[in-house]
Amino acid sequence: MSIRSRKLFGFTSIVLAIFVMAACSNDDGGGDGASSTSASASGDGTCTPSDSPVVTLAAYSNPYVAYGKITTNFATEWKDAHDGQSIIWQLSFGGSTTQATNIVNGFKADIYASSTGPDVQMVQDAGLITHDWQSDPDGSVVQAGSVSFAVRPGNPKGIENWDDLTQPGLQILTPDPAQSGGARWNIVAAYGAAMRGEVPGYEANNPADAQRLLEGIFKNVTVLDKSANDSLKNFEAGNGDVAITYDYQLATSIAAGIEEDLVIPPSTVAIRTPAVVVDTVAEEHCVKEIADAFVEYLHTPDAQDVFYSSAYTRPVDPAKTADATDYLPAVKDLFTTDDLGGWDVLVDDTVFGPDGAFTKAFQAVQG
Repeated sequence: MSIRSRKLFGFTSIVLAIFVMAACSNDDGGGDGASSTSASASGDGTCTPSDSPVVTLAAYSNPYVAYGKITTNFATEWKDAHDGQSIIWQLSFGGSTTQATNIVNGFKADIYASSTGPDVQMVQDAGLITHDWQSDPDGSVVQAGSVSFAVRPGNPKGIENWDDLTQPGLQILTPDPAQSGGARWNIVAAYGAAMRGEVPGYEANNPADAQRLLEGIFKNVTVLDKSANDSLKNFEAGNGDVAITYDYQLATSIAAGIEEDLVIPPSTVAIRTPAVVVDTVAEEHCVKEIADAFVEYLHTPDAQDVFYSSAYTRPVDPAKTADATDYLPAVKDLFTTDDLGGWDVLVDDTVFGPDGAFTKAFQAVQG
């Protein structure tokens, strides 16, 4: 069975303009109370931020609730510490790769919260990120989790491991890897589990067997949505038997009362999502100081607590990521992309390269 459609469900890069603390006091008494949102530039190339600077955050689709709270909290603290300067946030959410492509093509995001390192690298390769983001705290990673399965209540199809996704007639939802970082996490998770010998019927360290697993899975994929968020919402609308997704995204849905079960396969990849300043854009907008401070804030206990309590993410500390949390069970075999050679090897060679396991598997599925 080939991929039948690329159903659009929900949003891609929906822009939410959140006006945080928009009113600004007129301390000098010389105006009408309104404040400018544009910065002024001087002849020497420096700039003066406005009283109400606009800061744009582009993020992958899942953590919109957490970022809504974190940006609000940060704006409050910033205003208190900076003479009443009121930040106006513009938040955009969509598929991680779509967001990176949009930024490269001119979308003026000051901060980019990505699903994967390769998407950040795309923006850096375009000359828009000028600092060494991989040397930032935690390698710029601000959220962690694992790839899991969303199944119908009671797990009627008996889905426990990756080989169960190849059973005839199963209908699987997963995003489009050309648009979604989450989709690539899903593919790497299946590939890595097979290569580590954790999938029954598939030999360890055998690329051909890993390719065979991916082919069996994608023969059952009925929809390639544009983002992980779209894919899970499509599943929650009643389509498909299983959705491959972020464990913390599924935990969020279950906490909201959606009737579905979470299954974590015995072996899966550790999801690690980075957030970085888009240096050239933030400098152009005269908000570099704010953007830098915000990205630093994402690593603080206060922000991490919001990610944990609102997005149900796992600890960023690799030594604790596999452990059980209040919302998620422990993972038996949680591996990283580094265990598979790193993202560069996965993207250029073993999985997504011209002769990679997924490339060949997908070509076989398409006929």
